[in-house]
This record gives sequence, structure tokens and C-alpha cells, in this order.
Amino acid sequence: MSTPTITNVSSCTTTACAFNDGGCNAYAITVGGENAAACGTFTTLDIRAGISDAHSEVGACHRLDCTHNKDLMCAADSISIVGESAMCADYNAR
Repeated sequence: MSTPTITNVSSCTTTACAFNDGGCNAYAITVGGENAAACGTFTTLDIRAGISDAHSEVGACHRLDCTHNKDLMCAADSISIVGESAMCADYNAR
């Protein structure tokens, strides 16, 4: 098995997420969701959290039906998280 590349979260427009403070401040996110590819790290709290200078990455992808999923890792160059429901804009069904 080859070593997977690390996929960056290039942007996040989900302003309701506690990890979004001018961009994703989570160290890593998980892409999951049952009916659609969504950020599993999304959380709504009354604080802003995470690392202020984080270069967020996809830590894992649980969407086996995505063409970018290689051994539960994201193989896309980068992804964007969009909308108030934190959807992965780069999800591409097989």
C-alpha cells in the first residue's frame, strides 16, 4: 500500500461551525455523513475553537462511494467545505 497524500481543506464557508474563524481552524477534519458527504467535525457552539493558524487537513474520509476515497483517506488535491450544513464540495460519487 502506498503512502496517501494529505488533503488540505482549502476553504470553509460554514460560519455556524465553532472551528470556522475566518477559515477552518481544526487541525484535521473527518468527512462523513449518511446521505451526503459532510464534515463530521462540524459543531455549533457559542465559542470559536481550534488553532488560529491551522492548515486544516482531511484526517479521514468515511465516504467509500467517493472517487477521491483511497483506503479511508482523501486523495483529492484539496477540498472545500460549503454551506451551513458543512458539505464537501469536492465529493464525487463513483
